[in-house]
Amino acid sequence: MIGIYLTAAVIISGLLFFNRNRQVNRLLVTLFILVQWAFTIYEYYHKGITELGYFKPDALAILLLTTLSIITIPALFHSYEYIYPEKENPKTRSIYFAAMTILIAAIGAAYLSNHIAVTWIFIEITTLSASALIFHRRNSGSLEATWKYIFVCSISLTFVFIGILFLSIALGHSGEQGLYFDALMDQAANLNTFWFKLAFVFIFVGFTAKLGLVPMYTAGIDAKDKAPTPAAALFSSVLMNVGFVGIFRIYVGVAHSSIHGWANNVIMIAAFLSIFIATVYVLKVKNIKRMLAYSSIEHMGLVMLGLAAGGIGYYAVVLHVILHAFAKSALFFQIGQVYNIYKSKNLYYLGSYFKYNLPGAIIILIAFICITAMPPSGLFISEFYIFTALFKGGYLFILIPILILLTLIIWAMGKNFLKLLFTPPVNFDESKIEKVSQLETFSQFILLGLVIYLGINPPAVFVDLINEAVKNLIF
Repeated sequence: MIGIYLTAAVIISGLLFFNRNRQVNRLLVTLFILVQWAFTIYEYYHKGITELGYFKPDALAILLLTTLSIITIPALFHSYEYIYPEKENPKTRSIYFAAMTILIAAIGAAYLSNHIAVTWIFIEITTLSASALIFHRRNSGSLEATWKYIFVCSISLTFVFIGILFLSIALGHSGEQGLYFDALMDQAANLNTFWFKLAFVFIFVGFTAKLGLVPMYTAGIDAKDKAPTPAAALFSSVLMNVGFVGIFRIYVGVAHSSIHGWANNVIMIAAFLSIFIATVYVLKVKNIKRMLAYSSIEHMGLVMLGLAAGGIGYYAVVLHVILHAFAKSALFFQIGQVYNIYKSKNLYYLGSYFKYNLPGAIIILIAFICITAMPPSGLFISEFYIFTALFKGGYLFILIPILILLTLIIWAMGKNFLKLLFTPPVNFDESKIEKVSQLETFSQFILLGLVIYLGINPPAVFVDLINEAVKNLIF
């Protein structure tokens, strides 16, 4: 099925690229959504069956693929609201939707990949397609952000490639067969320790560009700021999950080797520095999209802390990346409405949002509660489990500073969001407000509803899939 899916995605993307008719464009986008969901359902019912030799839909892949398919619908829907009011020319519109479909397809394939080199290939495709989206406005700011993204991601993927070479050396006689993730887990205990450590460091550092973690976190900040809001929503959710998948799958192998404890130390250092850097920037940033981008760094830092802490933390990290994807994409979709009203991303000029867009203001308020992990947000559950894992693991020297940093982040984001909602805007002409359709807010209520529901009352199948996804780490 994945061969059919990728072929269909390429054909639809090609047709979108050459098409200039709006109605045909809508028809092709709808067709892609149907293909995306058909693929997701098929993979769910064929879990564990290898396809094309390199793809295997395990529990983690099914969870993240479903998350991708859910977010794909509003991402493409809100793209029409973003593009058509700006009266983009047909060529620019065609490039945008062609790049969106390729990005989504490449993310889905990366989730399902059972081979580290194949994962590397599809992550490279996400870099190229994302770059086309970042450059959508075709101004100096988007050009700079595009080149920065390509440069940092290229370096990062070079690190991953070098890590794959070191991993091949560590595998020795096993050769290419050991580059399959499930085979790596079985052979990890027998690998050369020195080369395996080098391989892990290079692969981990390389994937941090997509995950949004120190040291390569800079790739995504400008990208999320300059990209169209629907694309930025994908960058801050499902694309970051690609980086998580790459690290998680190599970590499963590491967990079955003698370098497990050493690798946990590396991960914790990167995670703590990420949360620290995110705190510093959230405290001073005035661009609302950049604030959300740094918030994503904080959340991914927490995810990595949970992974290194182990125990209940394994369950928590999978739950957290899924719920964070829903919450953060909902926020970015709403920020698109904020920009349409104020024509600015600078928090200094924003205010009285309850007055100008009541449904949108309610979304901002709920999203603030969700993204800062306050009850009833499902992220409260996942973060509580992560903190529990750190406490039980004896990591109080990490836990206490993290709690202080998170308190500062909550304060800074609360101050900024409350200003947006209640403080009068500066230099704002109410006569030029663009009316926002209430239908545009519907998707955010659904996504935030999932954040609450999946945390408080998760379906049994959801819990079972998460437990199955982390079963190889519990032994």
